[in-house]
Amino acid sequence: MIGLLLLAAWGASRSGWFHAGDRVGYWLGVAGGTMMLLLFSYPLRKHVRAFHSWGKAKWWLWVHMALGIGGPVLILAHSTFRIGSLNAGVALYSMLVVAGSGVVGRFLYLRVNQGLHGEQAALQALRAKAGLDGARSKLSFAPEVEGRLAQFELDHQPARAAGIAAALRQAMLLPLQRHRAYRECVRALHEPLQRIALQRQWSEAERAERERLARKLVRRYLLAVGRVAQFGAYERLFALWHVLHVPFVYLLVASAAVHVVAVHAY
Repeated sequence: MIGLLLLAAWGASRSGWFHAGDRVGYWLGVAGGTMMLLLFSYPLRKHVRAFHSWGKAKWWLWVHMALGIGGPVLILAHSTFRIGSLNAGVALYSMLVVAGSGVVGRFLYLRVNQGLHGEQAALQALRAKAGLDGARSKLSFAPEVEGRLAQFELDHQPARAAGIAAALRQAMLLPLQRHRAYRECVRALHEPLQRIALQRQWSEAERAERERLARKLVRRYLLAVGRVAQFGAYERLFALWHVLHVPFVYLLVASAAVHVVAVHAY
């Protein structure tokens, strides 16, 4: 969605319908700047006691995210994707960093919001539902797959990342390792299911459905194990995100204010 909005803004800026300094371009800038100012309503709702009763914080967050996407898109259209001065460049790049870090922050927030205990509880519930906790497993027909899942969980026990580099490695490499484990499990599922299908005289459609369900179970289990294993890394990255995000917000406010004053003064 963000990509499509950026593409639309770029197309509009190249259409010749307006320029940064004419009436349309000016009011695009005003609208985008107003939306960026309204972004501060969410932290006010979150941290100022007088605003705590003003609706659910969840809805304020959704409005915050919508403004954080719409405002920069309008500002980019207003600028026609060109930088006219040093201050305008500082304001534009600060805005892009803040908007981009907001998208990254939302991703990290989703990973840490449930908490390690919640992720472990979700994994335990899935393990019990699949029978992988000692009861009869739904994957008992494929012991190689059961062994591969058990080894993946053993190799990726939850641990707090020792540093930023370790956290980044954990965040980026584990999904690749999870995908490789999934492909190995998918290959190991095919032969035993074919054998059972012949023994029980399943139709091809029934065999394909059983294989789809088995793949789904494997995918969900690996994803749950990965979420538990990566929690420490995402928690560390989320803390770093707070440190980096706030200074660029201040830089954006200062440079945007200077840009607005300069435009109206000169």
